[in-house]
Amino acid sequence: MPYDHRNTARRTLALALAATGCCAVLAGCGASQASPQSGKAGASQETPPSQEPQGESGTQSRPPFASPSAPRSTRSPVPAQGSRSLAGRTVVIDPGHNSGNFRHSTEINKKVDIGTTRKECDTTGTSTNAGYTEASFTLDVSHRLRDLLTARGAKVVLTHDGDRPWGPCIDERARTGNAARADAVVSVHADGSAVGNRGFHVILPAKVRAGSADTARIVAPSRALGERIADRFARATGTSPSNYIGSGTGLDVRDDLGGLNLSTVPKVFVECGNMRDPKDAQLLTSSTWRQKAAQGLADGIATYLGG
Repeated sequence: MPYDHRNTARRTLALALAATGCCAVLAGCGASQASPQSGKAGASQETPPSQEPQGESGTQSRPPFASPSAPRSTRSPVPAQGSRSLAGRTVVIDPGHNSGNFRHSTEINKKVDIGTTRKECDTTGTSTNAGYTEASFTLDVSHRLRDLLTARGAKVVLTHDGDRPWGPCIDERARTGNAARADAVVSVHADGSAVGNRGFHVILPAKVRAGSADTARIVAPSRALGERIADRFARATGTSPSNYIGSGTGLDVRDDLGGLNLSTVPKVFVECGNMRDPKDAQLLTSSTWRQKAAQGLADGIATYLGG
């Protein structure tokens, strides 16, 4: 989830505990500035506001736990009947966070330029109360999504594949999509909001022109991408749009996320659900539901790309 620079002190404490052996985990992927659309106090690294501190997510110390590995999907995906090929299209998938971040507090706490200001390189992300980490969730869903898109003929690039000790930083994640000249970029996340806050939401870039950030050309296509993903995600998973962000639309516009501000190609963040709500957590920890989530993302991307 996205994080909030206003929670620097809380996040610094969590990372300090991590460095001394107390596995602290940031409780929100993206709590940040209040959104005029949702009235939230903070949300998804880059996620939404909640009654818990969030960080280009939200932050809160959690009890020590091991980060489960995110196995690659062993399924052999087949393109949906009647679907058109995505050959010649490039999609960049950005698995939110990295399971190794909590061991590298110095590196991920270093601030980088996001155009409008400077923010921490990354956060550790959130987790379920049982210890299933957002980083493990996002990598698993990203692998499933990659397989589905590849089966449709798309070229798929991941910003990372769990093959590095920490990161990448949010500015590097944006550069990966830009360098690939991606037709679409999707950053996969899960939120860390309060119990009772349920559902998914898609974060869209606001019009930003400051420093090295200029989103004017990607605002409209990113909204089109986000709207199609929201529609198809709901159909595939059977879940509803967020009941706490986006006023029931499942869409949230933000100007404080480096991953969006620095993008020069259509890009959205998808908060697949709230890991801190028991009912949503039950879905997010189900491999069957994660496959449905990947299918919804793939269908939304394909619809946007005309496939």
